[in-house]
Amino acid sequence: MSLSPDFVSELRKHFTGDIRTDTATRTLYSTDASIYQIEPLGVAIPKTQDELIAAVELAAKYKVPILPRGSGSSLAGQAVGQALILDCSRYLDKMIAIDPEARTAKVEPGVILATLNRAAAKHGLTFGPDPASAERATMGGIIANNATGAHSIIYGMAADHILASDVILSDGSLATLGEMPILDTGYSETDSRISNIVSTVLDIREKYAETIKANWPRAWRNSAGYRLNYLLPWSASKPPQWVGAYPYNLQPSTFNPPTFNLSTLLAGSEGTLAVMRTLTVNLVPKPKHTILGVLSYESIVAACEAVPALLERGPSAVELIPQMLIRLARSVPAYASQLGFVDGDPSALLVVEFSGDDPALLREKAQALRPDIRIAESAEAQANIWAVRKVGLGIVDSRPALARPLAFIEDCAIPVERLSEFVREVEHILAAHGTEAAFYAHASAGTLHIRPILNLKTDEGARALRSIAEQVLALTLRVGGAMSSEHGDGLVRSEWLTQTYGAEIVEAFKNLKHAADPDSLLNPKKLTDAPPMDTHLRYTPAYRAQPWKPALDFSHQGGLALAIEQCNGQGVCRKEGGVMCPSFQATREEQNSTRGRANLLRAMISTRDGRPLTVDELKRSTVYSPPSAVSPSDVNTALDLCLACKGCTSECPSGVDMAKLKYEFKNEYHKTHLRPLRDYLFGYFHWVAALMAPIAPLSNFAMTNPLLKALAAHIFSIAPQRPFPLFSRQRTQARRTGTRPQVLYLSDPFGHSVEPQVEQAAFDVLDIAGFDVRVLPVSGAGASLLSKGMIAPARRHAASVLDALAKLDPTASLPVVGIEPPELYTLKNDYLALLPERSDEIKHRAEKTWLVEELLIRSGALDLWRERKLTGGEKLKFQPHCHQRAEAPAADGLPNGVNATVEVLRACGYSVDVLNTGCCGMAGTFGYDAEHYELSMQVGALQVFPQVKAAGDAQITSTGAACRMQIVQGTGIEVEHPLILVARALKGLKVGRLES
Repeated sequence: MSLSPDFVSELRKHFTGDIRTDTATRTLYSTDASIYQIEPLGVAIPKTQDELIAAVELAAKYKVPILPRGSGSSLAGQAVGQALILDCSRYLDKMIAIDPEARTAKVEPGVILATLNRAAAKHGLTFGPDPASAERATMGGIIANNATGAHSIIYGMAADHILASDVILSDGSLATLGEMPILDTGYSETDSRISNIVSTVLDIREKYAETIKANWPRAWRNSAGYRLNYLLPWSASKPPQWVGAYPYNLQPSTFNPPTFNLSTLLAGSEGTLAVMRTLTVNLVPKPKHTILGVLSYESIVAACEAVPALLERGPSAVELIPQMLIRLARSVPAYASQLGFVDGDPSALLVVEFSGDDPALLREKAQALRPDIRIAESAEAQANIWAVRKVGLGIVDSRPALARPLAFIEDCAIPVERLSEFVREVEHILAAHGTEAAFYAHASAGTLHIRPILNLKTDEGARALRSIAEQVLALTLRVGGAMSSEHGDGLVRSEWLTQTYGAEIVEAFKNLKHAADPDSLLNPKKLTDAPPMDTHLRYTPAYRAQPWKPALDFSHQGGLALAIEQCNGQGVCRKEGGVMCPSFQATREEQNSTRGRANLLRAMISTRDGRPLTVDELKRSTVYSPPSAVSPSDVNTALDLCLACKGCTSECPSGVDMAKLKYEFKNEYHKTHLRPLRDYLFGYFHWVAALMAPIAPLSNFAMTNPLLKALAAHIFSIAPQRPFPLFSRQRTQARRTGTRPQVLYLSDPFGHSVEPQVEQAAFDVLDIAGFDVRVLPVSGAGASLLSKGMIAPARRHAASVLDALAKLDPTASLPVVGIEPPELYTLKNDYLALLPERSDEIKHRAEKTWLVEELLIRSGALDLWRERKLTGGEKLKFQPHCHQRAEAPAADGLPNGVNATVEVLRACGYSVDVLNTGCCGMAGTFGYDAEHYELSMQVGALQVFPQVKAAGDAQITSTGAACRMQIVQGTGIEVEHPLILVARALKGLKVGRLES
């Protein structure tokens, strides 16, 4: 099936947004965070409400199925389908109004939940449901999914907080769903579609009320099917800390005349009943204080048995952390330091949160739980606990293995008093299938996320998927639960609705669907007409991947194919803050996210029907591409805008390293496609700097002469708006006494030839700290070569660096230091992929490779500086290099990365605030590329430029040479390297000792 040309043509007349039907776009939107993949008919990205309305109207006219979509973070496959995707996340994201007195907010469907909460927090309010995807999930998706989170025992579900919604019905007509009288709906017969919906709802209330009360699951957190029980309104149970009647709307008998709220039907409807234009939601007061208590148990079952009693103490959340996740976190040095709240090796932990206005009372409540409880009161201690609760699954999912933790039984709603029974039986089911899973998350609500580890590329794994699902379904129904509690039905659980509710209630579901969407155009094949749950799988036994032979070593990631397939689609890369995917943050384009790039890479290397590629097909491109699939050029377009910020290495829960994949792809792609000439200029900048610095007056004339500069910019496709760097003939000096501990200094071409004052500051500080500095004869670690995908030259350069280190330090006993994060961290983190045959040597070097600030902390020098009570005297605003932000915590537990620089500056008496920003947009030389200049400045304007301009009289400091250039060029505000400031505080005079 494909889109009618007439439909597309007519839609374009009403659209200023994008209408895309190309293969690459359809691939980008073919997955969400689930185990499924379905290629859509196309994608429409409306810019305005009128365009959204036009799309739905014309879809009704041409009988085109449509699927409204937010961030695509859904875990059940509800955001994929053979339909025209309406991407509401990019432009339909207006915060229309917040009413602090009424405690309500009106928003467009594309507003991110975290954005709403930041705005509401200014009034002491928040949206009650708090799913883990809040940083990227849209409010349209939150409601359509009936989302909730860790605090559902207080706030219930999204259905409990929707007040009204302006919608587009399946025939293109407009309506407002909200509170209305039962006896007088206000709709005439001429309003056919809305009249049919209302009359069907009244009919359901009349005919099915008793059946609903008899057959509805006993768990209040049930979110399977449509919310028919809210129309009564009635629930078999209620959230234990909920205040007042439940569901939230009062019993009809208290109204005169009685009313009901049609908007609750949208909660969990997954876009199958209407397309939301705006949403009016309830806000709740934000707790002023929280405290966490940690309790250990001898088993997960024992922990679950304790939950009902804990709920009687009035907590705001009770979260389960199993032994598997604790051990995984302990096995990774980066996270081991965060486990201070864990004593011994417990089989399970329960994290009990109390919230309120009186911290003393909260502490009293926590201490009363058990004498051996561990209390976390500080924000840092609580953050560590929540981080470990979240990080374990990320480690499971980032392990290089064909078997992956899969989301298909992870959302069961279980009456909490039967949760331990449920866990015990699920453990038996998994053991019988020869697998295991981590049980974690919302114990207080009877919802444990359980992801069995299966390999769907095998027949055994595919059979186990259905077998486990069917057995867990039977168990769930036996204990009075439902298969869906917050992640939706979609493709993975809609098949189970008849078993859950019985034929009569499912008939009511179908009646409602038919009244709202008689032609089944709204997200078809979901809920009432879904296919079997083991169809449309992303991976099957027939799946085949045909990657090229990589130049980099991917053995640590299980090979190149697994490195590409590592993305599970969660879409964390679509969040608005942090470092990861700055080009997505600026453009809001799916292809500019880590997920989007991974999807394109996977499509490029995989066959669609599982058959091996023929020899002729393999010859069509050096980078293998199956017929009618994503082309290397499509992938190149997406990866071209990857800034290689490395944010994904620390922020992607699946551990996708898109920068490394970009290096590898570019290397292969340019075997058959010409490189830009500037790649050689920038990649070999260490050679350029070595030639230009000695003739600085002449070279600088060329850099500043308008005609010569314009000619060079044209030849090399460099942005003419950028000032070219000016070289210096000044030479730096490192003092050596021959009697002190030695360090090996890896210079970088920019710090040595363009900003020698920074390199001199490093030498001066190391001198004061008591080190003799020996400078390596090789400049840089080859980061610029690697960034351009020039792997063979980067490998040769890396070998030269290692050889030089071996000559000066044969035993690998001396620290290696430097000042430029990408150079130091290339040696530390990327050399293993370049030179795997020298892995032992590289590992030994990496253990002692530090930024100067990181070494200073480990030298003990800071203790003396603190004793002297140095007073740097200035307030500082610190913009770290992205690679520094992405650096994992050090194995020795001491500060490194951003924290190391902050610690050193504070030891010198400075007041330091780290700017809460992401990438500055320069990204090495990315911002110098002519075609990237505008995007580079857009990235800078997101966070960095505004925060720098708002810094007042504070001194701006940054560790990255490119960062400093970008800030100066984007704001006009001068920036210093932190080591300049450290040297100034230590010496009390301007850093000098530069000689001509």
